Amino acid sequence: MTEVLTDTKPIRLKGRSFLALVLSPEPPFDDWLARLDDLAARSAGFFLRRPIVLDVDGLEMDGAELRGLIEQLRERHVRIMGIEGADPTLLGSDMPPAMAGGLPASDLEEPDEDAPEIESEPAAPSLMVTQPVRSGQLLTSEGDITIVGSVASGAEVIAGGSVHVYGTIRGRVVAGSMGNDAARIFCRKLEAELVAIAGYYKTSEDFEDELRGQAVQLWLENEAILGDTQG
Repeated sequence: MTEVLTDTKPIRLKGRSFLALVLSPEPPFDDWLARLDDLAARSAGFFLRRPIVLDVDGLEMDGAELRGLIEQLRERHVRIMGIEGADPTLLGSDMPPAMAGGLPASDLEEPDEDAPEIESEPAAPSLMVTQPVRSGQLLTSEGDITIVGSVASGAEVIAGGSVHVYGTIRGRVVAGSMGNDAARIFCRKLEAELVAIAGYYKTSEDFEDELRGQAVQLWLENEAILGDTQG
Protein backbone atom coordinates (compact mmCIF):
# COMPACT_ATOMS: atom_id res chain seq x y z
CA MET A 1 0.00 0.00 0.00
CA THR A 2 1.36 3.44 -0.94
CA GLU A 3 1.68 5.80 1.99
CA VAL A 4 0.32 9.27 1.35
CA LEU A 5 2.23 12.10 3.01
CA THR A 6 -0.23 14.64 4.35
CA ASP A 7 2.17 16.69 6.46
CA THR A 8 4.83 17.64 3.94
CA LYS A 9 7.04 20.63 4.56
CA PRO A 10 6.82 23.15 1.69
CA ILE A 11 9.91 24.14 -0.25
CA ARG A 12 10.64 27.84 0.14
CA LEU A 13 11.40 29.63 -3.10
CA LYS A 14 12.80 33.13 -2.86
CA GLY A 15 13.61 35.76 -5.43
CA ARG A 16 16.89 37.56 -5.06
CA SER A 17 18.79 39.89 -7.40
CA PHE A 18 22.54 40.05 -7.74
CA LEU A 19 24.62 42.75 -9.38
CA ALA A 20 26.53 41.09 -12.22
CA LEU A 21 29.44 42.42 -14.23
CA VAL A 22 28.97 42.30 -17.98
CA LEU A 23 31.86 41.59 -20.34
CA SER A 24 31.30 42.82 -23.90
CA PRO A 25 34.04 41.37 -26.14
CA GLU A 26 35.16 43.30 -29.19
CA PRO A 27 36.80 41.92 -32.33
CA PRO A 28 39.58 41.13 -32.91
CA PHE A 29 39.17 38.92 -29.84
CA ASP A 30 42.91 38.32 -29.41
CA ASP A 31 43.42 42.05 -28.84
CA TRP A 32 40.45 42.20 -26.47
CA LEU A 33 41.78 39.24 -24.47
CA ALA A 34 45.17 40.94 -24.27
CA ARG A 35 43.51 44.01 -22.72
CA LEU A 36 41.67 41.72 -20.33
CA ASP A 37 44.98 40.11 -19.34
CA ASP A 38 46.39 43.56 -18.68
CA LEU A 39 43.49 44.39 -16.36
CA ALA A 40 43.88 41.06 -14.53
CA ALA A 41 47.62 41.64 -14.12
CA ARG A 42 47.07 45.11 -12.69
CA SER A 43 44.34 44.01 -10.27
CA ALA A 44 44.72 40.40 -9.17
CA GLY A 45 41.45 38.60 -8.44
CA PHE A 46 39.29 41.22 -10.14
CA PHE A 47 37.01 38.56 -11.68
CA LEU A 48 36.99 36.11 -8.78
CA ARG A 49 33.85 35.37 -6.72
CA ARG A 50 31.53 37.51 -8.82
CA PRO A 51 28.70 36.82 -11.27
CA ILE A 52 29.77 37.62 -14.84
CA VAL A 53 27.59 37.78 -17.95
CA LEU A 54 29.05 37.62 -21.46
CA ASP A 55 27.28 40.02 -23.84
CA VAL A 56 27.77 39.00 -27.49
CA ASP A 57 24.84 40.95 -28.91
CA GLY A 58 25.62 42.17 -32.43
CA LEU A 59 28.72 40.01 -32.85
CA GLU A 60 28.94 37.66 -35.82
CA MET A 61 30.08 34.42 -34.21
CA ASP A 62 29.50 30.76 -34.91
CA GLY A 63 29.23 28.10 -32.23
CA ALA A 64 32.92 27.17 -32.39
CA GLU A 65 34.04 30.79 -31.98
CA LEU A 66 31.72 31.35 -29.03
CA ARG A 67 32.80 28.11 -27.37
CA GLY A 68 36.45 29.01 -27.94
CA LEU A 69 35.99 32.45 -26.38
CA ILE A 70 34.32 30.96 -23.31
CA GLU A 71 37.17 28.48 -22.98
CA GLN A 72 39.73 31.29 -23.26
CA LEU A 73 37.94 33.12 -20.45
CA ARG A 74 37.75 29.95 -18.35
CA GLU A 75 41.52 29.54 -18.68
CA ARG A 76 41.80 33.04 -17.23
CA HIS A 77 39.58 32.02 -14.27
CA VAL A 78 36.70 34.11 -15.62
CA ARG A 79 33.62 31.94 -15.17
CA ILE A 80 30.59 33.02 -17.19
CA MET A 81 27.20 32.58 -15.48
CA GLY A 82 25.17 33.38 -18.58
CA ILE A 83 25.31 34.64 -22.16
CA GLU A 84 23.30 37.57 -23.46
CA GLY A 85 22.50 38.30 -27.09
CA ALA A 86 23.52 34.91 -28.54
CA ASP A 87 21.48 32.86 -30.98
CA PRO A 88 20.00 30.07 -28.81
CA THR A 89 21.02 27.51 -31.44
CA LEU A 90 24.68 28.25 -30.62
CA LEU A 91 24.33 27.34 -26.96
CA GLY A 92 24.96 23.70 -26.17
CA SER A 93 23.97 21.96 -22.95
CA ASP A 94 27.55 22.24 -21.69
CA MET A 95 27.62 26.03 -22.12
CA PRO A 96 26.33 28.83 -19.88
CA PRO A 97 22.60 29.48 -20.38
CA ALA A 98 21.06 32.28 -22.39
CA MET A 99 20.12 35.32 -20.34
CA ALA A 100 17.78 38.21 -21.05
CA GLY A 101 15.86 40.87 -19.21
CA GLY A 102 18.76 42.59 -17.50
CA LEU A 103 18.16 46.16 -16.41
CA PRO A 104 19.23 48.36 -19.34
CA ALA A 105 21.51 51.33 -18.75
CA SER A 106 20.51 54.13 -21.08
CA ASP A 107 22.78 56.87 -22.33
CA LEU A 108 22.26 60.42 -21.16
CA GLU A 109 20.60 62.66 -23.70
CA GLU A 110 19.82 66.36 -23.82
CA PRO A 111 16.20 67.03 -22.85
CA ASP A 112 13.74 67.92 -25.56
CA GLU A 113 11.58 70.81 -24.39
CA ASP A 114 8.78 69.78 -26.79
CA ALA A 115 8.73 66.18 -25.67
CA PRO A 116 5.85 65.09 -23.41
CA GLU A 117 6.66 64.59 -19.75
CA ILE A 118 7.26 61.03 -18.72
CA GLU A 119 7.06 59.95 -15.12
CA SER A 120 10.55 58.93 -14.08
CA GLU A 121 11.29 55.59 -12.46
CA PRO A 122 12.11 55.69 -8.75
CA ALA A 123 15.82 55.97 -8.07
CA ALA A 124 17.58 52.92 -6.71
CA PRO A 125 17.93 53.11 -2.93
CA SER A 126 21.21 54.37 -1.54
CA LEU A 127 23.27 52.27 0.84
CA MET A 128 24.87 53.70 3.98
CA VAL A 129 27.68 51.65 5.59
CA THR A 130 28.82 52.82 9.00
CA GLN A 131 31.74 50.39 9.36
CA PRO A 132 34.94 49.94 7.39
CA VAL A 133 34.83 47.48 4.48
CA ARG A 134 37.33 44.77 5.40
CA SER A 135 39.67 42.81 3.13
CA GLY A 136 37.81 40.07 1.28
CA GLN A 137 34.41 41.75 1.58
CA LEU A 138 32.29 42.54 -1.49
CA LEU A 139 29.75 45.34 -1.13
CA THR A 140 27.19 45.97 -3.90
CA SER A 141 24.20 48.23 -4.50
CA GLU A 142 22.23 49.40 -7.52
CA GLY A 143 22.21 52.94 -6.10
CA ASP A 144 24.79 55.16 -4.42
CA ILE A 145 27.02 53.79 -1.66
CA THR A 146 28.27 55.91 1.22
CA ILE A 147 30.92 54.43 3.51
CA VAL A 148 31.68 56.11 6.84
CA GLY A 149 35.10 54.53 7.08
CA SER A 150 37.73 53.06 4.79
CA VAL A 151 37.87 50.36 2.11
CA ALA A 152 40.67 47.94 2.93
CA SER A 153 43.09 46.39 0.45
CA GLY A 154 41.44 43.30 -1.04
CA ALA A 155 37.92 44.66 -0.45
CA GLU A 156 35.58 45.65 -3.25
CA VAL A 157 32.70 48.12 -3.58
CA ILE A 158 30.40 48.07 -6.62
CA ALA A 159 27.69 50.72 -7.01
CA GLY A 160 25.19 51.48 -9.75
CA GLY A 161 25.53 55.13 -8.76
CA SER A 162 28.29 57.13 -7.07
CA VAL A 163 30.54 56.02 -4.21
CA HIS A 164 31.38 58.27 -1.25
CA VAL A 165 34.12 57.08 1.12
CA TYR A 166 34.80 59.16 4.24
CA GLY A 167 38.12 57.42 4.72
CA THR A 168 40.85 55.79 2.64
CA ILE A 169 40.26 53.67 -0.46
CA ARG A 170 42.87 50.92 -0.56
CA GLY A 171 40.80 48.24 -2.33
CA ARG A 172 38.74 48.35 -5.52
CA VAL A 173 35.81 50.72 -6.10
CA VAL A 174 33.43 50.56 -9.07
CA ALA A 175 30.86 53.31 -9.69
CA GLY A 176 28.25 53.48 -12.44
CA SER A 177 28.34 49.69 -12.76
CA MET A 178 25.17 49.64 -14.91
CA GLY A 179 26.41 52.23 -17.38
CA ASN A 180 25.81 55.48 -15.48
CA ASP A 181 28.66 57.58 -16.84
CA ALA A 182 27.64 60.51 -14.62
CA ALA A 183 28.57 58.55 -11.48
CA ARG A 184 31.52 59.76 -9.42
CA ILE A 185 33.88 58.47 -6.77
CA PHE A 186 34.74 60.58 -3.71
CA CYS A 187 37.20 59.69 -0.97
CA ARG A 188 39.22 61.26 1.83
CA LYS A 189 42.42 59.50 0.74
CA LEU A 190 43.15 57.72 -2.56
CA GLU A 191 45.34 54.63 -2.33
CA ALA A 192 43.09 52.35 -4.40
CA GLU A 193 44.12 49.18 -6.18
CA LEU A 194 41.60 49.99 -8.91
CA VAL A 195 38.76 52.40 -9.61
CA ALA A 196 36.20 52.13 -12.41
CA ILE A 197 33.31 54.25 -13.70
CA ALA A 198 30.77 52.93 -16.23
CA GLY A 199 33.13 50.19 -17.39
CA TYR A 200 36.29 52.29 -17.73
CA TYR A 201 38.97 51.56 -15.16
CA LYS A 202 42.19 52.93 -13.77
CA THR A 203 44.67 51.00 -11.64
CA SER A 204 47.02 52.28 -8.96
CA GLU A 205 49.91 52.46 -11.45
CA ASP A 206 47.90 54.91 -13.56
CA PHE A 207 47.07 57.47 -10.87
CA GLU A 208 48.60 60.90 -11.26
CA ASP A 209 51.12 61.73 -8.54
CA GLU A 210 49.11 64.76 -7.39
CA LEU A 211 46.10 62.50 -6.64
CA ARG A 212 47.85 59.78 -4.66
CA GLY A 213 47.14 59.94 -0.95
CA GLN A 214 44.86 62.95 -1.38
CA ALA A 215 41.18 63.70 -0.88
CA VAL A 216 39.81 63.47 -4.43
CA GLN A 217 36.78 63.20 -6.63
CA LEU A 218 36.93 61.11 -9.81
CA TRP A 219 34.67 61.29 -12.84
CA LEU A 220 34.44 60.01 -16.41
CA GLU A 221 35.10 62.27 -19.37
CA ASN A 222 35.73 61.22 -22.98
CA GLU A 223 36.13 57.57 -21.90
CA ALA A 224 38.88 58.47 -19.41
CA ILE A 225 38.77 58.75 -15.63
CA LEU A 226 39.81 62.20 -14.46
CA GLY A 227 40.17 63.60 -10.97
CA ASP A 228 41.02 66.58 -8.83
CA THR A 229 41.85 67.15 -5.18
CA GLN A 230 39.29 68.35 -2.67
CA GLY A 231 40.23 70.91 -0.06
